[in-house]
Amino acid sequence: MKAVICKKYGEPEVLKLAEVPKPIPKDNEVCVKIHATAVTNSDIFIRSSKLPFPIIIPFRLMIGITGPRKLIIGLVYSGEIETVGKNIKRFKPGDLVYGITGFTLGAYAEYVCLKEKDSKVGCISFKPYNLSHEEATMVAYGGLLAFQYLEQGNIQQEQKVLIYGASGTSGTLAVQIAKKLGAEVTGVCSTANLEMVKSLGADYVIDYTKQDSVPQGLYFDFILDSVGKAKTSKLKDSCKKALSANGKYTSIDNGALINSSQRLNKIKDYAEFGYIKPVLDKIYPLEEIVEAHRYVEKGHKKGGVAITVKQK
Repeated sequence: MKAVICKKYGEPEVLKLAEVPKPIPKDNEVCVKIHATAVTNSDIFIRSSKLPFPIIIPFRLMIGITGPRKLIIGLVYSGEIETVGKNIKRFKPGDLVYGITGFTLGAYAEYVCLKEKDSKVGCISFKPYNLSHEEATMVAYGGLLAFQYLEQGNIQQEQKVLIYGASGTSGTLAVQIAKKLGAEVTGVCSTANLEMVKSLGADYVIDYTKQDSVPQGLYFDFILDSVGKAKTSKLKDSCKKALSANGKYTSIDNGALINSSQRLNKIKDYAEFGYIKPVLDKIYPLEEIVEAHRYVEKGHKKGGVAITVKQK
């Protein structure tokens, strides 16, 4: 099968298209024929290993010292069940599915084998019927992140919520989910993305390229930093101080992404009922994975970037 391999850490050019053996599912696994994957910020970190000290030390110990132990990286997938192991109960060949691969990685390929039950090596659920495979990869990664951290806020009707980084993969979905939960939502993004974030339902927007502080007297019950702690600004510092008396601030960097098919099911329902719609910036073929990584690494994408995996 075709796959993109990564033998060492470095710039996007370390990614190479190659022919590798097709995986065979174990008794408790399914084999997914991948139709689409994505280039996430997690993929960028895994490929480049560009992380601050001392975070890079445990990262290298976990992922690999000089390069990823898993030669085929890639975290997100959407596709079709091709074969199943004899102990599989939930799925059958032909089912359309989506999810993330966890520590297994391996989504930059034509096929991947996954366990049926949630674990550190991934999660799987039925794909939203009204989304393309490329769109499904956006809600799998961004939706899992958004739900995981918004749930920490226990958001109630009419509470004031701020999403810092409202134009990214998780940010665009966090805005929509928070609105569905009844919050008054303020999105922080650049000038180019103001109208897009408003179109997603944000009640107010703040342009981080023009404002260094939150307007005086404005306080929030919950703030989600959906760009991560590595990106700092005076405005972000101001946001941290703009919490109400019992307000909470959290970042998508506060812990690992949880592999949850239960949340994937919730995302599926939200998508099919029209509560959320993924924002898909660009789609590249698998053969152009290097260019896709270059584009995402610039940090200016709107929503997410998907990769189409064309089968032979």
